[in-house]
Amino acid sequence: ATTLSDRSVDFITAGQAFHWFDRKKARAEFQRILRPNGWVILVWNDRDSSASEFSAAYEQLVRRYAIDYHEVTHRQITDEIFANFYGPTGYRLATFRNPQPLDFDGVRGRLLSSSYTPQEDHPNHAPMLAALQEMYRTHQRGDRIVMEYCTEMYFGQLV
Repeated sequence: ATTLSDRSVDFITAGQAFHWFDRKKARAEFQRILRPNGWVILVWNDRDSSASEFSAAYEQLVRRYAIDYHEVTHRQITDEIFANFYGPTGYRLATFRNPQPLDFDGVRGRLLSSSYTPQEDHPNHAPMLAALQEMYRTHQRGDRIVMEYCTEMYFGQLV
């Protein structure tokens, strides 16, 4: 319920969020607020856990310490879900390599900003940060690591 006027927008974008939506309600709202020939663009940065030793170690850290990683991952959104959401006009997918060099504060912030990261009062929080610090120390080069992402952009028009 955006409170936007009917047929008032040309583009709707959602970054790292569509997997949280009630898709039926979101589609109805998007159809209401989009102008004719408007576009819906859904974007994710998908971490490539096989890109490097650091990437693989980071994936293992998340799997070990995160509280609900498997339940909330956007990877549960399938082609069938996209096809149903976009409808008969379909959608297109564009992908972009997106390496992100980060210092320790950057990678720590990235981890702590994830919805599945345990909060400070959770028993996994402190051990997770200690493991991240050690992992960073092991894999950093020039006080940086590279988080390897593939940005996925799904786009189409709703009818």
